[in-house]
Order: sequence, then C-alpha cells, then structure tokens
Amino acid sequence: MQHDDRASSGYWYGSTQPAAAPASSTPAPLAPVDTSTRPDAAEPGRPRPEHAEPAVRVLNALRDYRTAESAMRRRSREAMGMGEKDMLALRYLLEANRAGTPLTPGDLARRLSISTASTTTLLDRLTRSGHVRRAPHPTDRRALVVLPTADTDGEVRSTLGSMHERMLGVARSLDPAQAEIVTDFLTAMADQVAAPLDPPHPAGHDQHDHAAPRASRRG
Repeated sequence: MQHDDRASSGYWYGSTQPAAAPASSTPAPLAPVDTSTRPDAAEPGRPRPEHAEPAVRVLNALRDYRTAESAMRRRSREAMGMGEKDMLALRYLLEANRAGTPLTPGDLARRLSISTASTTTLLDRLTRSGHVRRAPHPTDRRALVVLPTADTDGEVRSTLGSMHERMLGVARSLDPAQAEIVTDFLTAMADQVAAPLDPPHPAGHDQHDHAAPRASRRG
C-alpha cells in the first residue's frame, strides 16, 4: 500500500499544516436534508422536526449526528478489521507521530485507560497485523516508543479520508460568526455531558423528605 502524502484536514491525523483558503469568501449553502427517510423520523412520542421547539430540534439533530457517527465508526472498524480500542490507539499514535511526540506504551495505556498488560496485548496484535512497530526512545535508552507504519497512515486515509474531507467541507461552509456559535454550543454541551451525574433519589421520595426533623417542643 502506498503512502499518501497529501495534507489532511488534521481532524483525525493531527496535521499542523494550515487549511487551504476557500475559493470564495461567501459560504456555500448547506445541502437540504430529507429527514423523512431517517429511521427515527416517525418515532413515537418524538415531535416531527417542523413541530418541535427550536431547542428540541437542536438536541434531536445532535442525537442524529451521534447515531450517524457511531454507525460510521462501526463501519470503519469492520473495514479495517479492528476493535474500538485498536482504532483509538491508531488515532493517538498517528496524531502523536505527526506532532513529533511519539508515545511510549505507558503513554498509550493512560490515554486508553487500560492496564499495562492489556496495552501489551493490544500492541502485540497491532504489530502482528503490520500497523505499528516498537522503536528505541529517542532520548531514553531504557524506554521504547510505538510508531505507526507508513501502511497504517495510508490505510486510515483511504478508509476515513474522504469522509473527513466532506465533514470539513460542511464546517467550512459556516461563516466565522456561525462557526463561533457552533463551537461555543458544542463546547458547552461537552461540559454538561462531562459533568458528574446527580445522585439517584429513592423511588417515591422527594429531596425535601430528607430534611432534618424539627425538634419537638416541651409542653
């Protein structure tokens, strides 16, 4: 497999090259989407898009995106014959390699939130498949770094590159003000999703039921 040296968007590969300037300063209009063909278009209890309040329409669109992205990731894993952790490991390794900061097995274990033993098993599997290789650390002779192979970069580009370019095209269709609004919204949503969950309350009990009882008065 030949290595594709074309600059990527940086969304997946971590490229630091600046994006090419758009041909026109006028943002291209977004293509209309036929929501009637979506699996959840007639979902019971869910208001049709034209009847829902704006906030609900936004959340429904966000849910639709998450569903589509999950399906895309599943198709990508199937196309490359990998599990979810394997694909995520390759993403981290490609990003780090392009940034000039290769990862050690320990670095990768922390990013994947898995044990050292599980990381070793994962790397052995990716090494056998020809996707990664271990190499001496550039400054620490006692350590090793994990590097993606050139074939891996080409395989990921051929599998995901066109999809990422389409996504980048949609993002570039926004003018700077729109892009700022979308970025702020998604950042705020990410903060809310990452926030700790409220502790569950026992069924049938209101939070006011836990108030301390008043002291009884003496007669």
